[in-house]
Amino acid sequence: MKGRRALITGASRGIGLATAEAFRARGAMVIAPSHSELDLASDVSIDKYLAGLSGGVDILVNNAGINPLGSAEEFTDPDLEAVLQVNLKAPMRLLRGLLPAMRERGYGRIVNVSSVWSFVSKPRRFAYSSVKAGINGMTRAAAVECAKAGILVNSVAPGYVNTELTRKNNSPAELAAISAAIPAGRLAEPSEIAAVIAFLASEQNAYITGQTIAVDGGYTCL
Repeated sequence: MKGRRALITGASRGIGLATAEAFRARGAMVIAPSHSELDLASDVSIDKYLAGLSGGVDILVNNAGINPLGSAEEFTDPDLEAVLQVNLKAPMRLLRGLLPAMRERGYGRIVNVSSVWSFVSKPRRFAYSSVKAGINGMTRAAAVECAKAGILVNSVAPGYVNTELTRKNNSPAELAAISAAIPAGRLAEPSEIAAVIAFLASEQNAYITGQTIAVDGGYTCL
């Protein structure tokens, strides 16, 4: 990964921050735009950012996401539009905008951060589960189209991770019960998810593409 240019969205905290740190430790040049520089909720902002990104990147990590809670009967149109935009449409637009330069160089690594809720679900994750399943589909489709150009596309699907978003959506009592239910007996740390992302985004990964890899302590095996 030394000398590679990597764009990571949502790198100010949690998994994104840990990924940026892991990449820097491996010698990558990390581009981590702030919300004011790249607003994933705005197509105009995405297009403007891509137009100003000279030289392209070797690695794209679509990490940023939102998780508005709501059942199939509760979710609102604004919530649906927001989660579709930030969690699916924005990654698709970034991928589309950055692929040409990767094709020209004959090299690229794209890692999309999905979720175990794309495989299984729980109450009030209706929109989130639906859209994260879309990320997995995008990953497979892009992998098929890009493999011969030397571009590998994969997803990482974290389970419960010790992040601000997890603590926001679950009470302390719920987190204790969740930890007890995970075969590994605990939540993942962001650095553990970042290590998998770093491998998939590195030259060590020469053949894995189109996969969605669960990093969940065995949660989806139950």
